[in-house]
Amino acid sequence: MASPATAGTGLQRYQQLDKIGEGTYGKVYKAKDKHTGELVALKCIRLDNEEEGVTCTAIREVSLLKELKHKNIVRLLTVDLTEKKLTLVFEFLDMDLKKFLDTNKGSVTVEHVRKFLHQLLESIEFCHDRSVLHRDLKPQNLLIKLDSLELKLADFGLGKSCGIPVNKLTSEVVTLWYRAPDILLGNNNYGNGVDLWAVGCIFAEMVTGKPLVAGRNDQDQLKKIFELLGTPDETTWPTINGYPNSKNVTQLTKDHGTFEGRSKTLFASTAFVTLGTEGVDLLTRHLQYEPSERISAKEALQHPFCRGGGATA
Repeated sequence: MASPATAGTGLQRYQQLDKIGEGTYGKVYKAKDKHTGELVALKCIRLDNEEEGVTCTAIREVSLLKELKHKNIVRLLTVDLTEKKLTLVFEFLDMDLKKFLDTNKGSVTVEHVRKFLHQLLESIEFCHDRSVLHRDLKPQNLLIKLDSLELKLADFGLGKSCGIPVNKLTSEVVTLWYRAPDILLGNNNYGNGVDLWAVGCIFAEMVTGKPLVAGRNDQDQLKKIFELLGTPDETTWPTINGYPNSKNVTQLTKDHGTFEGRSKTLFASTAFVTLGTEGVDLLTRHLQYEPSERISAKEALQHPFCRGGGATA
């Protein structure tokens, strides 16, 4: 397979099969390479009558994926550019983690969870070691190969290389249910913690099959996080008053009183008891209010729960 390039030709070698997805930035089709019989995924982004941001998002994704070569990051095979359409050709995987969890409700074992978490952490460690933030971790962006239970990180449209210092980063990142509390308060000077909180949310969702915190908007999401972890203060969250929207914490407390938190009860429930004390400990170390206190991907891979997590489930 050719390496990524912007040629404007070459798509005729693929036989388009079914549409498998549609998002803000384009449509995704399952296709077959007529020469090799290999299945691929075609992500088609129309360039006419679209806002400039779409093109920037696609360029960012191509740029990052050309640099990020890892067994747990989806492979970008080639790029085809015409005047009206940009097509990214990816390796094909069977389904995303969200669909896997929905399809296998009640039969996702702790070994499945351990295996998928281990692979996710390996991909995140690889990105963070290269100063790349994904900034949109969620089950829909984690792809699964069913025969081997391989997990691969996809969709780097919001990815950011932090190798070049910038004064401010946008806080309009990460799908709401996986958005860290500091981002909800407008943090624009964040780092790896933005991804690590999302890893914790995905970890919990693999256990229960449903989102850990599912708010309707930013304020409701923050409220639900407080209901889970308790109302934060400067002891549990030393930098809490340093964010642009820190006043929202005061407003929530004024409107609803002090939240005691239900995480201890939740994580002691039947669903989470299968993780054992080590699994619950690793989960809670991701779900820390203070970004700098969230466990790093490198540290998480050395955690007792993750050791041996690369083994076949």
